[in-house]
Amino acid sequence: MNVAFFEEDPDEPEEPGRRSDQGAPAPEPLHAWRERGYAVGEARRWIAEGFGLDDADRWRTSGVYKPDEAREWRTAGATPYTVDRMLRAGMTPRDAVRWREFGVPAAEAAERHLAGEDPRPQRWTERLRPGRSRRGVGRTLDEQEAATMRAMLRAGIPAEKARPYIDLGWHGTEAVAWAERSLDAGEAKLFHALGFSPAEAQRVAAKGADAISVMTDWWRAGVPIDEVSAWCGAGFTAEETADLRRQGVDVEQARVMRALTDSDG
Repeated sequence: MNVAFFEEDPDEPEEPGRRSDQGAPAPEPLHAWRERGYAVGEARRWIAEGFGLDDADRWRTSGVYKPDEAREWRTAGATPYTVDRMLRAGMTPRDAVRWREFGVPAAEAAERHLAGEDPRPQRWTERLRPGRSRRGVGRTLDEQEAATMRAMLRAGIPAEKARPYIDLGWHGTEAVAWAERSLDAGEAKLFHALGFSPAEAQRVAAKGADAISVMTDWWRAGVPIDEVSAWCGAGFTAEETADLRRQGVDVEQARVMRALTDSDG
């Protein structure tokens, strides 16, 4: 009697409750992930990093939206129940690992990170004191700031880049729009004050100019601050703008003149 053996389709998800060869619970079928709002590719990435559907949900609820970042946090010893406080403190998985190496609990690590301390071994005298010294006073994020942090993390902005924006008073979608341009939070604040949009500021920065130099160049040229972004966006330098303004040309007229000149060329 011939016995036929059939190989399992590698793409076929295992039945719920079955165990994989390594003894770990098999991942849920893809249709279960899709019912929870995951795209197929996204679900596969979570599964590839070793997360089940409920685990993935918990990490995303806690503010970690990418499976590779969840893996890094898990490796650092964090859980979906402890990571939120570290994210609110602006910590990265690497920060968490360094604090953990020195035996500092997660809650205390977040507090000390907020206070500006760097991970370091505790002196024996510090262990004896109920209140340890701090470089500065730590603070937790208020409700609006925490919501902004979650929005920035959801947009794929790392915590260490998001936190400076929050500390400088950025909120909501505006914070996300500027941080997505990979601009330093302080630079972004100055560009914003000069009237630049995030895209305009990014174009200026890509040419090697920083916000301080832009501000000083245009200030020395005598151009009002509320006109800087318009002239700069039209492609004029501070010197060209000063000459045109002395001739009584406004920015709209200058833009038309430039367009006509470019078309003739």
